[in-house]
Amino acid sequence: MSYALLFPLQPQHPEQVVPFAEVVNRGQAGRLWMGQSFGVESHQMFAYLAGRGYKVPTGLGVTLMPLRHPMEAAGQARSVATLTGRPVVAGYGAATPEMVRSLRGRPYTKPATAAAGYAGAVRGMLGKGVSGHDCEACVATGQLPKMNHPTVEVGLGVLRPGMARAAGGVADVAVTWMTPPAYIKDTLIPALTEGAAGGKVPRVATVVHAGLAGPGRDPVRLLLSVARGHLGSHHYTDMLRRAAVPADSSDPGAGARAMVEAGVYAYGTLDEVVARLRAYRDAGVDEVIVNTGGVGAIEGLKAGLADAEQILAGLADADD
Repeated sequence: MSYALLFPLQPQHPEQVVPFAEVVNRGQAGRLWMGQSFGVESHQMFAYLAGRGYKVPTGLGVTLMPLRHPMEAAGQARSVATLTGRPVVAGYGAATPEMVRSLRGRPYTKPATAAAGYAGAVRGMLGKGVSGHDCEACVATGQLPKMNHPTVEVGLGVLRPGMARAAGGVADVAVTWMTPPAYIKDTLIPALTEGAAGGKVPRVATVVHAGLAGPGRDPVRLLLSVARGHLGSHHYTDMLRRAAVPADSSDPGAGARAMVEAGVYAYGTLDEVVARLRAYRDAGVDEVIVNTGGVGAIEGLKAGLADAEQILAGLADADD
């Protein structure tokens, strides 16, 4: 079990990310994660940090499949591993049907099957190459030049059982967002195990929205500032309803209130937040990724990072 740190927003300048890298560099968190960025691109951000001397384990949770061919994806991921000298989790997600349509002309008919095909092609490019791969997500034949580099784990974004089963057969890591602990334990891990069919079950890395209670802070407002898009999408709200959290894509505000009331937004005193995050360990999560983006979006990245450092210190104390 390990705790990691997410840079929670889309960076407009690399200096914004440096303090987060410093926290990981000091050993307060085990990995620095970034999501898909249309500001400073995430792979390039990690390369910049390496050049600045912050050669830390990194994770992409997640970058979007339609944006790059598997050969390019594999090349970018192993470049980060080479430049940092540390392991990389290269996580990929199928994106929304609307984005897939805008990039490919039509959405995936079966997103889980497409994601599994894409991840398999990336894995092949990182290994012995790919010959005659043809799935809904990509067509691929080729091989990257051989080079030695630290481990690159292939991840898939997972929210629901169908994607979990698909990931179980091909991914090293299942990356989840906003998924309650009991739902991971009772629904996602069994589906990952089923998909693995007796093979190695992917480990689980879960991004958890978190924030410390403070004067003038409204947890619903904090959460909505960074999760409105997710709470307005069908696949996230369907996942939350399956986990007994009443959410509907037509009313993100109500979904945010439901997440706060259910404790899926780990908000409260330091002891309360630590307890909620440690519940993920008990549910079988291997890597809990602390995301204080709500505080960062409303009060500034410095305030968000201060919360994250307090939470990570509290987790370390609780594990001693």
